[in-house]
Amino acid sequence: MPKAKKKPIEPVPIRLKRNDLVEVLSGREAGKTGKILKVIPDKNQVVVEKVNMIKRHTRPSAATGQGGIIEREAPLHVSKVMLICPKCATAGRFSLTTTGDKKKSRVCRKCKELIDG
Repeated sequence: MPKAKKKPIEPVPIRLKRNDLVEVLSGREAGKTGKILKVIPDKNQVVVEKVNMIKRHTRPSAATGQGGIIEREAPLHVSKVMLICPKCATAGRFSLTTTGDKKKSRVCRKCKELIDG
């Protein structure tokens, strides 16, 4: 019997950026906060600093030199994280608005403050 084909991942627009402070909403890491290290838009994932740590068993190679067990961050789905507003210091939703100089900027829905300038 042939294997069933995996459904291709449909990318959604990710409005989070590198160095944003986010809070994890669900899963075993729920409640933890950290900075976004990497955004993977084609897989709808983000890598958050010190969250979702995995142990990677690596072999010795010319590049690494020594093998062993390395701890590193694994990606999380973008729907599991929420942006923390720097002004009101709470995780909440945000909206996109255009400023006077025709640039899109993010605005906190709770305190109505600009998140990025």
